[in-house]
Amino acid sequence: MQKNLWLLVLLLFSFSGRLIAQNSKKNKPIIQERIINADFSQAAGKLNTMFNECVGAGRANEGLRADWQQQLAYVKKECGFRYIRMHGLLTDDMAVYTEDNKGNPQYNYMYVDALFDFLHSIGIKPFVELGFMPGRLASGNATIFWWRGNVTPPKDYDKWAALVKNLTEHFTERYGADEVKTWYFEVWNEPNLSPGFWTGTQEDYFKLYKYSAQAVKSVNKAYRVGGPGTAGAAWEPEMIEYCHKNNVPIDFISTHAYGVGQGFLDEYGQGGTVLDKNPMSVSKEVLQSRKEIKESVMPNLELHYTEWSSSYTPADAIHDSYHSAAYVLQKLKQVGNAANSMSYWVFTDIFEEPGPRYTPFHGGFGMLNTQGINKPVFYSYQFLNRLRNIELVNKDLASWICKDSSGNIQGLVWDYTYTLPDSTNNQQYYNRDLPSKPKGKLKINIANVPDGNYALEVYKVGYRDNDAYSTYLSIGKPSQLSKQQVEQIKRQNDGSPFSKEIITIKNGNAFSKALDLRENDVFFLNMIKL
Repeated sequence: MQKNLWLLVLLLFSFSGRLIAQNSKKNKPIIQERIINADFSQAAGKLNTMFNECVGAGRANEGLRADWQQQLAYVKKECGFRYIRMHGLLTDDMAVYTEDNKGNPQYNYMYVDALFDFLHSIGIKPFVELGFMPGRLASGNATIFWWRGNVTPPKDYDKWAALVKNLTEHFTERYGADEVKTWYFEVWNEPNLSPGFWTGTQEDYFKLYKYSAQAVKSVNKAYRVGGPGTAGAAWEPEMIEYCHKNNVPIDFISTHAYGVGQGFLDEYGQGGTVLDKNPMSVSKEVLQSRKEIKESVMPNLELHYTEWSSSYTPADAIHDSYHSAAYVLQKLKQVGNAANSMSYWVFTDIFEEPGPRYTPFHGGFGMLNTQGINKPVFYSYQFLNRLRNIELVNKDLASWICKDSSGNIQGLVWDYTYTLPDSTNNQQYYNRDLPSKPKGKLKINIANVPDGNYALEVYKVGYRDNDAYSTYLSIGKPSQLSKQQVEQIKRQNDGSPFSKEIITIKNGNAFSKALDLRENDVFFLNMIKL
């Protein structure tokens, strides 16, 4: 009897042990694994570099500042932008147009020359926005922004056309027709946001476009002109139909998109914005624009998104947050080949639409803050610029794997996770310390890499990795930064690789790298053949 009792006890212990082991196994967290497979010998084709074709800036007059120019030269060098677009070229603070006491036009391009000569000196071309209205040519007094860009139609369309023609002739004389043929001329900015950016009607805008386009083409038919530069991908079919029906020249469609789910205009940054939950926000508009062009009577028009970003307000903390780095890459990847350019709005926080800013991090649009501190989104564009010209076949939807003719390999990989809680706006959420959660293991495998030695550098952007805003929070979020604090933030977020090693590929072995991945991390891998 006693022997049977002991056997029963042993059986119970054994059974309970198996239950504990099984429950322990069940409760053990499953480690997610994301695997990216590529093959060095399988090229998808030439890398589409529409991502750094153009970048935005606030207004032309800001381009006369030394710090603005220094920052643009730096961004041009690191991110490779080829064009720049800005407002206010014809606004009164550029002193372009006035009239004598008899109403005769007087033109002056001294400030424009100073700005465009600088652009030319650093190898960046103007994407010329024709606007806003010079005061002496305006039909009314309505303005937008702290710097008072006049948004009324011209009181005399012939005088407006004469100004545009004279300006285009001046550009031709100064820079040569072959150079100006490579530029773009865009008529106005967001005329569908009335009366914000345009007090006239759609019909009035089309009239302005007609006079402008014909003036540009009268100087040289090869010069490129387009519009309507609308917010929210508006007026595109109507624009094409108008130009076709009235035999008005047009070379490209331009429009804008921002990744928020409400409204379009917040010039002083006073609204509460909410990042759109739709996984295809921004990119769905670009794809739709391309579809509208393709189905039109002018299916081969170029498409330029001359403004885009996560948010349309100059006071949105998402612009400063590490979340923006992954967000931008996600949208650009989704756009694919639909756009000829996607011009990020803007390269610097030296930006005075709502007036001068009073704190170093205020949710400004820029890739750099006013003191030239790199924000996380800057590194996304720097990494994109470091991708070489041959893209490899890759089924992963959040990465690029590239190579060049010398055998160097680059990988740009990210996680984009929407974390904004319901009933919370961007201004309440992204301005705080936001630790990122683990997303498991990331494995990058590249087959058929040529034998040899490679220097592997791995760069990272994410929470507290090249995340200047988190550093700013950690030093107490001062309203003003001392010189030493600026240097500290720059030093701690200088874009240095977080790991370096020499690896050897031999006997046809594949390259493989495993990394710990968190929400909204961005990795750039650079394999340099030695």
